[in-house]
Amino acid sequence: MSIKTLTIPENFMLGAALSAWQSEGWSGKKESQDSYMDIWYKNNRHVWHDGYGPAVATDFRNRYKEDISYMKTIGLTHFRTSVNWSRFLTDYENAIVDEEYASYVESMVDELIAQGVEPMICLEHYEIPAELFERYGGWESKHVVHLFEKYAEKVMDRLGDRVRHWLTFNEPIVPQTRIYLDAIRYPFEQNTQKWMQWNFHKTLATARVVKLFREKQLAERTGAKIGVILNPEVTYARSTAPHDQEAANKHDLFFNRMFLDPTIKGEYPKELYELMDKHDIAFTATDEDLDIIRSYTVDYVGLNLYFPHRVQARTAGWNEQVPFHPRYYYDPFDLPGKKMNPYRGWEIFPRIMYDMAIRMKEEYGNIEWFIAENGMGVENEQRFKNAEGIIQDDYRIAFITEHLSWLLEAVREGVNCRGYMLWAFSDNVSPMNAFKNRYGLVSIDLENNRDRTMKKSAYWFQDVIKTRKLKVEEEPYK
Repeated sequence: MSIKTLTIPENFMLGAALSAWQSEGWSGKKESQDSYMDIWYKNNRHVWHDGYGPAVATDFRNRYKEDISYMKTIGLTHFRTSVNWSRFLTDYENAIVDEEYASYVESMVDELIAQGVEPMICLEHYEIPAELFERYGGWESKHVVHLFEKYAEKVMDRLGDRVRHWLTFNEPIVPQTRIYLDAIRYPFEQNTQKWMQWNFHKTLATARVVKLFREKQLAERTGAKIGVILNPEVTYARSTAPHDQEAANKHDLFFNRMFLDPTIKGEYPKELYELMDKHDIAFTATDEDLDIIRSYTVDYVGLNLYFPHRVQARTAGWNEQVPFHPRYYYDPFDLPGKKMNPYRGWEIFPRIMYDMAIRMKEEYGNIEWFIAENGMGVENEQRFKNAEGIIQDDYRIAFITEHLSWLLEAVREGVNCRGYMLWAFSDNVSPMNAFKNRYGLVSIDLENNRDRTMKKSAYWFQDVIKTRKLKVEEEPYK
């Protein structure tokens, strides 16, 4: 087996991510400050693995200095996390800041900068306040868009002098897809109309916050940029046959172009309007809303890529009693022989990095972007500890190497990708899976005071960052 060495560009970000709700814990949280994720956990704790959830999480709120010291040791150039909207304010209508939580956020950001780690701040990572979810139906209401703007302004007022990477949402399509389209999350309501309205209002919210960012001249003051983190489902048709290709196009339209087109190009695809009319699921929008979306597109985007989505044309009729779902046009396709992560049930296909990168170049004007999340979740990692107590996660090193090498190949071909952020810096709480599947460079020992220990992958990533070299084993034909 031969080894090739790839050089990583000097300014290419090599970092890691977390979010507030998945790491901070409820320390200092007031009773009125539940987020949507908090009330889902409280109402359906039985579906969260072993009962773990956001209540304690990794206790990042109290241990951020310890964690940032690990980031410095590893050499992370950037760390992305979120500000918890439900915690940052005590009054969501009037945007009254919780000074205690805001002080923590400012101290955390200052500590990152002091240790040489560039902070990237996301304004909403599933953390819509429960009060707004229950009172207004969440993003169904345009009033919530207005409240999000007021919240964003408060955060920018506190951090605008030192944060240069701003992201409006992480995976804006995910919560409503799980809640209203698939009906697998609290409150388990299948309602496609609400799904579409949430989609639209989040896009409108991004545009309005981009407008706010421009008005505050943060780019001129600090060189800051603003974007959004999307999770395009890299779609592959079963075959080259027209019916399978059309199934893939429909999947791509509803799950990818739904956000990529308006946030980058400033407009929705014409085909989407036609299908919304056909299925009577159109979102409500004014001409002024669409003008704002057209006028205030993002500076850059983060993309979360984990696995491919394979589809084929439907083989059976649609049950007309069921609310419209994009599956009206496709069936999932199970590729025989595919490589799997058996713990997460996700296909491993590193080429998604290259294929999506080329698409960003050819279809989206080669806009600046970065990988905001990519990683491998594995169950029961404790069994891989060596005599020194270090988890030997060679599978994660192989996963990152394969995905990063495909990404670097695209960069070599002129794609405007500026970085790779691993999910995640440390083990953390995932929706329902909680701590079942571990993603981190740093392990969290739930049995021993949530003690932190760097895994083998952390030492490996440390070397990659230091040398700017990625060694890739080339498998020979056998």
